[in-house]
Amino acid sequence: METGKELIQALSQIEKEKNISKEVLLEALENSLLAACKNNFGRSDNILVEINKETGDVKVFAQKEIVEEVTDETNEISLEDGTEIDVNNNIGDIVNIEVTPKNFGRIAAQKAKQAIIQKIREEERKVLFQEYSTKEKDVVTGIVQRYVGNNISINLGKVDAMLTENEQVRGEYFQPTDRIKLYILEVKETTKGPRITVSRSHPELVKRLFESEVAEIQDGVVEIMNIAREPGSRTKIAVRSHNPYVDPVGACVGMNGSRVNAIVNELRGEKIDVISWSEEPARLIENALSPSKVISVEVDEEERSAIVIVPDYQLSLAIGKEGQNARLSAKLTGYRIDIKSDYQI
Repeated sequence: METGKELIQALSQIEKEKNISKEVLLEALENSLLAACKNNFGRSDNILVEINKETGDVKVFAQKEIVEEVTDETNEISLEDGTEIDVNNNIGDIVNIEVTPKNFGRIAAQKAKQAIIQKIREEERKVLFQEYSTKEKDVVTGIVQRYVGNNISINLGKVDAMLTENEQVRGEYFQPTDRIKLYILEVKETTKGPRITVSRSHPELVKRLFESEVAEIQDGVVEIMNIAREPGSRTKIAVRSHNPYVDPVGACVGMNGSRVNAIVNELRGEKIDVISWSEEPARLIENALSPSKVISVEVDEEERSAIVIVPDYQLSLAIGKEGQNARLSAKLTGYRIDIKSDYQI
């Protein structure tokens, strides 16, 4: 059995190593001992447990009210007995009577170990939740551990996260120990620690990757206005500059494509079109259909639709494979786009 001083020394060591306040641990221990008192006294309503923070000594007190005539010995004490404790005590005063059981030192030692272990786990879970909840809606690097059915277990350093089948990119396959970027969708607090849901398919993953790769975005000079993504295949991202001397597309692409290529590599070859944002719907739609050339754009703002005329030889490029270029352009601009060739017109 640990002595009181050994208990205090142990708590101080835990405080230092685990960064958990000694007062928090002592409070948890006092609550645990208070619950243990029910076994000795049958109740704990008027029982008080005190632990000396210097010596570690544990004492149990029964709180009793001084009355003229005692009818409940558990909660009341006579004036005569009350004044023996302190001559200044009067009717109605509450006095503490020590009722520490003989074997309470052994009970305290057992409860101390249980309470401290439980409190350490609780505090560690709380710290982990607080740490990772601040990373919600952000990108982190994880290490692939194993496939769990169709889901993937990812180690984020101090905790594991689950990349569910719905949040995976179709066609992506990882090997254990692969390091990958992930977007944290949600962090929930549970009794077993934080439950973290991550994504590889969310459009915000692309946005966060650009924010970390492009200094002009970090500085607020270049702003990402919208993103349209078909995970694993193609993403269109519209950007604008708040500085007339900074080309937003050039800033995102980087010298010789270095910046955008770094993101493409992280996304395992997903194609990325960076286009210039415009407040003019016609210009925005024209930019969005890049790399196709556009002859004219007729916009109906009330219907949120547009008719786009492109050179006949550019029609398939404008529409894209299986309609992808037109589909992503519509999603990016918010307009329903009908593409026709000059030959058809």
